[in-house]
Amino acid sequence: MGVGEEVKVVESFVVSPSRETPRKSLPLSPLDLVLANRGHTPLVFFYRSCAAADSEDDIFFDVARLKAAMATALVSFYPLACRLGVDGDGRAQIDCAEQGLPFFVAQSDLTLDNFINFKPSPELRRLFVPRLDDSPSVVCAIQVTFLRCGGAALGVAVHHAVVDGISTCHFLRTWAAFSSGDGAAAAALEPPCHDRTLLRARSPPIVHPDALSVFCPKLSPSQSDTMPDAVVNEIFTISMDQVAALKRSCSFGRGDISTFCAMSALVWRCVCAARRLQPDAMTRLTFQANVRRRLRPPIPDSYFGNGIIMLCATGKVRDIASESEEQLASVAGRIGGAIRRMNDELVRSAIDYMELDMAAGLLATPAGGMSETELTVVSWLGMPFYDVDFGWGKPLVMHRAVQQRAGLVYLMDGAGGSVRVLASMEPATLNDFRRLLYGNTAKL
Repeated sequence: MGVGEEVKVVESFVVSPSRETPRKSLPLSPLDLVLANRGHTPLVFFYRSCAAADSEDDIFFDVARLKAAMATALVSFYPLACRLGVDGDGRAQIDCAEQGLPFFVAQSDLTLDNFINFKPSPELRRLFVPRLDDSPSVVCAIQVTFLRCGGAALGVAVHHAVVDGISTCHFLRTWAAFSSGDGAAAAALEPPCHDRTLLRARSPPIVHPDALSVFCPKLSPSQSDTMPDAVVNEIFTISMDQVAALKRSCSFGRGDISTFCAMSALVWRCVCAARRLQPDAMTRLTFQANVRRRLRPPIPDSYFGNGIIMLCATGKVRDIASESEEQLASVAGRIGGAIRRMNDELVRSAIDYMELDMAAGLLATPAGGMSETELTVVSWLGMPFYDVDFGWGKPLVMHRAVQQRAGLVYLMDGAGGSVRVLASMEPATLNDFRRLLYGNTAKL
C-alpha cells in the first residue's frame, strides 16, 4: 500500500468478529443501489495525544485494544466484515462469510500542526485513509496513523452502497464504547437492524404522480453547463449566536425553523449570488432526508443501511438570492415544506422509482458534475461523530478526507453550538461565497 514517504504502513491485518456471525447474503435495497457508484466514503478523525493516562499500561491508541474492541463490535455489525458480490440475476448484494475487516497501522513524521486548517484534500485521503482501488468489494477498512507529535489520525473507508452516515456513526460509536470500556455507553446503543427487506420495492412498483415534485431521483447535468473539474474546499464556522439569530430571522412569523432549513437557505442565497446566476434562471437545492421515521410503521433508527432519499426545492435565482429578510424566511419555509411532504407514500414511491430505474438499467449511472444552478447540501447536524471516543479523548476534528464535487456543502456541528460549513466550490466562486456568507451572518 504505497501512500508516499510521509506515511509508512508498518502493520496490516484482518479483524474478524469475535464470535460466529451469520453466513448468508444480504440484499441491497434500491436506496443502497442508487449510491453504489459512489464507492467508499473517506472519513478522517484527528486525535490529540492523551497526556493523562489511567496507568503506565494505558497506551494511547493501543492497537491491540482497538482490535479486540472491533472484533466485539463486528459481532453485531458483521456486514462491515463482508464483501460486495452479485446474485444470480446480477444484482449487487452483501456476501457474508466472515471475510474480515482490513486494518492498517501506519507511522508518520507529520504532526497535527501540518493540518492546522484540516481542509479536505486529496492529500488527506492519500495519507490517512485506506486505499481500496484494488479491493472494490471490501465493505469497510480502517487505518490508524501515529503522528510524530504523539497524536493519531483515524481513517475510515466505508462503501456507500452498504451504509449511510447514520449507520456509519452507529458503528463507530459502538466500537469506541467497547474500546473505552464504557459498558453503560455500549449498552445504551441499540444493536443494528439488518432487515433490508424493510426498504424493498413494492410489487408491483407504484410511483405516485405527486412524488416527483419533491423527490429528486438523480442529478442530470447538461453538457453545456456542468462545473469545471477544479474544486477548492473551505470550512467556515458560524457561531451559536449567529445561528440563533439566523433562525429568528428565518422564522418571520412562521414558527420554529430548524437549523438545517435556516442554514441551507442562507448557503443557497450566497451560492446563487457568488455564481452570478441570471435572475430569471431556475435554481435547485437538493438535500438528503432520513426516511426511517417517515414510513408507516416507522423502521428502527438503528436500521443498518442507506435510509436516505434526495429531496429538492426550486425557485428563481432572483427570489433565492434576494437580500430581503422576508424572502430568506420564505426560502427556509420552502425547504421545510419539502421535508414535511416526505410521508410514507412519497418514500415508497421514491423506492419504487429507483427499482424501476434499476430494471431499466438507469440506476447506477456515473456520478458526474452538477449544473451551476444546482446546489446539494448534506446535513451531519446532530450526528454524534464527535462522541467517537476510544478512551483517549474525543476527536479534535473530523470530516470527509476529500471532496471533489463543486456545488456540494456539508453542515456539521461545531464547538459550543456553532455550525461548520464545509463548502466545495469552483475557485472563481469561493472568495465571493466567503464574503457573502460572513457578510450576511455579520448583519444578523
